[in-house]
Amino acid sequence: MRRQALTALGGAAALTLPWVVTYLSGMTHGLATGTVVLVSGLSVLGASFLLAWGAETAEKDVPRAFAIAVLAVLAVAPEYAVDALYAWNAGVHAGTARGVEAGNLAVANMTGANRILIGIGWAGIALFTVYRAGSGDDPAVARRDGFLADAVTLDRDIGLEIVFLFLATLWAFLVPLGGGIDVLDMAFLVGLYVAYIAVVLKGDVDPDEAHVGVPAYLQRFPKPYRAATVIGLFAYSGLLIFTAVEPFAHGLEQLGQNVGVPSFFMIQWIAPLASESPELIVVVYLVNKARSTAGFNALISSKLNQWTLLIGTLVVVYSIALGQYGALPFDQKQSGEIWLTAAQSFFAISLLINFEISVREAIVLLVLFLAQVLSEFLLIRGLLELPISDYQLLLAFAGVYILLGTALFVGRRKALGNIVRDSAGTVNDAFSSNGEPQGAD
Repeated sequence: MRRQALTALGGAAALTLPWVVTYLSGMTHGLATGTVVLVSGLSVLGASFLLAWGAETAEKDVPRAFAIAVLAVLAVAPEYAVDALYAWNAGVHAGTARGVEAGNLAVANMTGANRILIGIGWAGIALFTVYRAGSGDDPAVARRDGFLADAVTLDRDIGLEIVFLFLATLWAFLVPLGGGIDVLDMAFLVGLYVAYIAVVLKGDVDPDEAHVGVPAYLQRFPKPYRAATVIGLFAYSGLLIFTAVEPFAHGLEQLGQNVGVPSFFMIQWIAPLASESPELIVVVYLVNKARSTAGFNALISSKLNQWTLLIGTLVVVYSIALGQYGALPFDQKQSGEIWLTAAQSFFAISLLINFEISVREAIVLLVLFLAQVLSEFLLIRGLLELPISDYQLLLAFAGVYILLGTALFVGRRKALGNIVRDSAGTVNDAFSSNGEPQGAD
């Protein structure tokens, strides 16, 4: 085990070294765009494995939900950096056309990232999980009779995350009504995430959960060395992801623009797809190890922190750049983007409240996402003409998501009641108990 673990760690670290040398030597501006994309992309791949191993190792000492939450924040940190840059520019250039455009780009990048996480992340990983289970046993896959009825089952402990995500989604429908992302949005959404972290920190540690490979080797270290190793893996991989994903995303944007893809489309879709890549790589890794439950938990945790922290902190960055408090403004089209993103989240949550997602449900989620993105691209390119505006098209897709989600919530109202009641009990126990979670050496 020791030799295999060290070989794996060395291989992942080797993928990151070209970027470390490139970044520290300041060579990034002298390289061709394709080379920057290749080198930074390999670094993201290697760092994603290191991050996943760090999170799995940490599960011996902290509640799994908290370890996954840390992993999720680090994995999507580049998305925060990219979005913060647009929010900052909106504040610096407030009152000008450039400031208006930057504010719209901040919202577009944020909504694109959130919809990618569900439309490609949740749907794609569900389909991959069932496909992978065809070549081996995966306890998370339930075989069902019927057309495309096989399903990925979820850990019922994820009910807490689903409820918090549901509350954030309901609030998101109200955001455009305030004329911008303001201090109330920040207070509610950031406060919601802080409350969630406070609850999961009270959770139990399961030191006896079986791990294999690198995490199993690292968990044999004495606790002080194990903690230092986990912190080191988190810090190194987090720094690499933070520094490499932005050049990776911008490089992809440039390559896309070189072949005629509109800049706004690239910023809303390609840049977020690149910045979400560490998270998706980590989840594919977990699924491939038959840890599908942990993989889906990571995706849901990522959605929760993006749908709370990412939105809530934009107004902080904007206000700092502005030099005074101000709500981050956006135009009517971006209001439609927020409503569509909230509607997609509403529908996705309705799929999960019975703690599973079937193949056909994942396909519907994927097809709806791709249909909206493709139609938007064709409209931008002038290859599709519709009797409605871009804004009305966004509302039409939002309406479809809301109708489907409402129908599922009505049909699964008992499951919804159970999950809300159980989560309320978990929150009550967390804040009424003086006990501390028990770790293990």
